[in-house]
Amino acid sequence: MAKTKVHVIPHSHWDREWYFTSSRSTIYLVKHLKEVIETLEAKEDYHFYLMDAQSSLIEDYLRYCPEDKTRLEKLITDKRLITGPWYTQTDQLVISQESIVRNLLYGTRIAYEMGHSMAVGYVPDAFGQGGNMPQIYKEFGISKFLFWRGVADNRLKQTEFIWRGDDGTEMLAEQIPFGYYYGANIPENEAELKKYLDEQIGALEKKASTPNVYFPNGLDQAPVRKNLPELVAKFNELDSTREYHIASPETFFADLEQDVMDLPVIAGELTEGKHSRLHKSIFSTRADLKQANNEIENFLSNVLEPVLSVSYSLGNRYPHNELAEIWKLMFENAAHDSIGGCNSDTTNRDVKHRYKLASDLATNLLDLNMRLISEKIEQKQAFQFTIFNPLPYEKSGVIKMSAYIPDDNFTMEDTQGNTLPYTILEQTDLTEYVLNQHIDLNPSKAVYLPKKVFLATMLVEVNNLPALGYDTVYFNLEKETTEQEPKQSTASKIENEFYEIQLADNNSLTIHDKKANRTYTDQMVFVENGDDGDSYNYSPPRKDLVITSKEAVVNSVDSSVSSVNQTLTISFKLNVPYNLEERANREKTKEMTIKTIISLRKNEELIRFDVQIANQVLSHRLCVTFATEIASKFSTADQLFAPIKRPVRLPEMDVWEAEEWQEAPISIEAMQSFVSLHDEVHGVAVMTEGVREYEIIGDNYDTISLTLFRTFSHMGKTDLLYRPGRASGESIVATPDAQLLGEINATFALTLFESSFDEANIAKKAKEYLSNPPVYQMSDFLNGRLIYVYRDEEKTLDATYSLKLPMLDGAIVSAVKKAEDSEAFITRFFNPYLQKEIAIPEIFQGKECHLDENKSNEKQTTLKHAKVQTYLFEK
Repeated sequence: MAKTKVHVIPHSHWDREWYFTSSRSTIYLVKHLKEVIETLEAKEDYHFYLMDAQSSLIEDYLRYCPEDKTRLEKLITDKRLITGPWYTQTDQLVISQESIVRNLLYGTRIAYEMGHSMAVGYVPDAFGQGGNMPQIYKEFGISKFLFWRGVADNRLKQTEFIWRGDDGTEMLAEQIPFGYYYGANIPENEAELKKYLDEQIGALEKKASTPNVYFPNGLDQAPVRKNLPELVAKFNELDSTREYHIASPETFFADLEQDVMDLPVIAGELTEGKHSRLHKSIFSTRADLKQANNEIENFLSNVLEPVLSVSYSLGNRYPHNELAEIWKLMFENAAHDSIGGCNSDTTNRDVKHRYKLASDLATNLLDLNMRLISEKIEQKQAFQFTIFNPLPYEKSGVIKMSAYIPDDNFTMEDTQGNTLPYTILEQTDLTEYVLNQHIDLNPSKAVYLPKKVFLATMLVEVNNLPALGYDTVYFNLEKETTEQEPKQSTASKIENEFYEIQLADNNSLTIHDKKANRTYTDQMVFVENGDDGDSYNYSPPRKDLVITSKEAVVNSVDSSVSSVNQTLTISFKLNVPYNLEERANREKTKEMTIKTIISLRKNEELIRFDVQIANQVLSHRLCVTFATEIASKFSTADQLFAPIKRPVRLPEMDVWEAEEWQEAPISIEAMQSFVSLHDEVHGVAVMTEGVREYEIIGDNYDTISLTLFRTFSHMGKTDLLYRPGRASGESIVATPDAQLLGEINATFALTLFESSFDEANIAKKAKEYLSNPPVYQMSDFLNGRLIYVYRDEEKTLDATYSLKLPMLDGAIVSAVKKAEDSEAFITRFFNPYLQKEIAIPEIFQGKECHLDENKSNEKQTTLKHAKVQTYLFEK
């Protein structure tokens, strides 16, 4: 019988922050990596050391020890110090698909530049694995997968299996069954060592289906075990039934591949928390940080990069380095603990600050590039605006924009002289501030200075914005228009071409779908209840009190009507418990106000919601629900480059306590931007700009519940209803910031459809919802400190322009950007349908490349279910 080959993997799992800050982690990282380098150089038999697969750690070290770059390059080139493919150990469920792709893109590039990037998808601690990750890994040349959390023994009886992604891509997978820290505590006393090996390795042998076992030697921020070669030699002396070797994940898989056969296949996302906690409701922890993340991710890939591509096509520099800095700030926050919010308050303040930096850099990068274009368009009016379309097809509809406007009456016109309907939602007088900052670089040039200047938020109806391009519109001060401020009233009903919305007697909304002649009741019901959980898990109190907006007092109802938009504003007052003690005693001593603005834009199939909550109570959760009357066994949501159908209730809920699961297998799920309940003829979808968490509830599982926020008191707590036993994280760390006291905002949208899911194009509607066209105002009176002074430029650009990259009809564009290593443009599309395939026109064939932007030799004629495809088009 062949001996067991024990692959001893020395490593350190290095959280860049957690209950400690990244500053503390980095200071200790420098000490740690210095010792690793010295140890590997001093001991040739210390063959490998795995540095958590995060290239960012190499960057962090070299920032302080640049003199060691050559030493690191040699060790990495020799595959002794193992880094990559990740930049940071990212989450895979609530982080966007483009963030994950760029994380691998930057992570592998940094590792390759240093000598080698590990071709293993190493994920030791992330809270679940995305169902489309096998395809993403393969696109980066990664065909092996090594992980801990996400699969239980009801599906997997051994450590080795084939993981099949949602698109059908398969890869060899190895689970680290007892955690990445399993072999961290090796006794040095020889008398204890034989028993230790028999117990520890014996347990791994029982799980393995081949003679190869993966034995990790390390833990969180673990120091290098300098005498590991001597210990491994001792293992071999004491244990003649096994062979022990210091190995790496790559050498382990090389041996494993020689022995595996008839492996079981596990398909889809891995989110089972039987043996290792998944913390599924971490999706809504620290809603303020989640919302910041989601807004910036959407802005980067949906707006900024497409506009930068337009700017680059017109001769401007493409800012790769600035974008890299922004994305890396986002990757630091995408690490599983950081985006999870399961940190100390001090650490979460660092996370929030990085979001501020990323947002500031991104918005100013957009502003600059819109300006570089706008200042080269002939200025025909004192108030001139360039409207950019970041989508790869023409777009018409109502858009929101900010503008400095005069006190005079004016019309808005496009380049053809067509009048554009608009409304002014709000305005603030900034005359003194704006005009006092005006600077005349060229005093010889006559400049129009308005008597009054207001900063306004406007809605404007635009037509046929050029695909991946821009159009120019103007204020015509010589033409008067009808009153553009919306008419206010106390009516409780609004409507547009598609919907009629009425506030019902029970404080919910009744929505009538005009085209389908179908009425939906009990819409927009707010549900408040207690949260006895911590930063890792939502958990209801054992004595809960559930309160809904049906019990609320309506403070006010107002409506506004304009030519392009109608809104209904409702203010509720809910009497709620102040804390968990009051909730257990069924006391309600505090008021929570919920103000909701429901908007119907002209000729738009979305119902938009903007919710403002005055939160002054502790440890609770607020959701909003939409009753669909569609009893379904499955929900449909979007995940990484694909829709996914999930059961509305997991059968494991019936057995989890008897089987002693680590946490309850609740059906609280993640999404990228939407969730839908539907049958073959109609459906309902909810889209979000905020928290990406939902649950299907109701006796018939016919109601969509969108989480708005949850609050809690501590990083970790013990013996929760949904998570028995020990605390996750540190139970002594109080997190008062996580109570989110103050105003909380949430935005989301609803759409109703009378078709199959595929025919409804929900993913396209969600993409448009999250891709508001940005606008740049070119007015000479603004020139000054307010915007940084600009000089007159030669007017070389047309008033309208389209980049005209080929469009793949039916597919969703995920990215438009300049290629990293050439002058070409990258476009990325994915199939958003459950069943429908997309024919790929001939113009795309031969232009295929991988997610890593290397050329692909596989010509694609069809974009199948859950497939993503990237193309390279020359400038």
